[in-house]
Amino acid sequence: MREFVKPTVVVSKCITFENVRWNSQIIASDLVEKLKPFVNFIPVCPEVQIGLGIPRDPLRIVLMDGDKRLIQPATGLDFTEKMRNFAASFLNSLSEVDGFILKSGSPSCGFKNVKIYPTIGKSASIARGQGFFGGAVIEKFPNLAVEDEKRLQNSRIRTHFLTKLYALASFRRVKESNSIKELVKFQSENKMLLTAYNQKELRILGRVVANQENKPFDQLIQIYQTHLFGALRRPPSTGASINVMMKAMGYFSKQLTKEEKQFFLYLLQKYRTGNVSLSACLSVLKSWVIRFREEYLMHQTFFGPFPDELTEKDTAEAESNEKDYWKE
Repeated sequence: MREFVKPTVVVSKCITFENVRWNSQIIASDLVEKLKPFVNFIPVCPEVQIGLGIPRDPLRIVLMDGDKRLIQPATGLDFTEKMRNFAASFLNSLSEVDGFILKSGSPSCGFKNVKIYPTIGKSASIARGQGFFGGAVIEKFPNLAVEDEKRLQNSRIRTHFLTKLYALASFRRVKESNSIKELVKFQSENKMLLTAYNQKELRILGRVVANQENKPFDQLIQIYQTHLFGALRRPPSTGASINVMMKAMGYFSKQLTKEEKQFFLYLLQKYRTGNVSLSACLSVLKSWVIRFREEYLMHQTFFGPFPDELTEKDTAEAESNEKDYWKE
């Protein structure tokens, strides 16, 4: 069984941790609850940290003379500079972090799709953008695993987030090891996963690891990190995942019966059309990996990029019909 490095995740404190929202409420999240034994959480509420009470009058982002300001309409108070100062101080204090789970739509924590208003008075929003803390997160950590609790209800986004989160946590351990041997091992174990994600970046990563110029580890790891971030930027397409699964099936071509091969090809076609989940296809492959004791595949993160306990029992129908948050 694979040993997972425990990721460090900053989370909005109102998401399952404390009743710190402006209205004293707490936000439910099945995923955050499941994650608690498997990650090191750092809960934070920027609004409380800058001195606002619980409950409190809500904040909103207001466009004033072309400049976004964080205003409390009920009092007219401007908290822009306090929030900017806190965000910079807090984010700079983080010694290690692999990801963020932020409150959706929050004028402080939201990292996208936050309402922007033309005035502190009653009015409809005129645009959408980033909250002040969420925007600072994206600016300082543009390549980490960052999502909000609402988007994480989408199975494809959730799978990509968890995959990226655990890959980055594992890579952090490689950086700490100061060992080219550990970097080679990381590249080897993630080869099929990176093949699904981005073959162009995979080829570059392979050349970096080969290190024909004999670069020192500190230089090599920085180059590798840049291209690893590039590889994990977007989730794999259905076709790319199918191609990797076809390659995996090739390892068993001589041991499988004709009927087993036909069934798996049928399963892949059902996955392509959205009638079977990815996890169903991977379960068949993993059973063959165990059955035939294929050592190389046993160590490939593609078959288990994060702990099994975090895998959702998604139906293919749910996967194919969910809102496409990637367009937001």
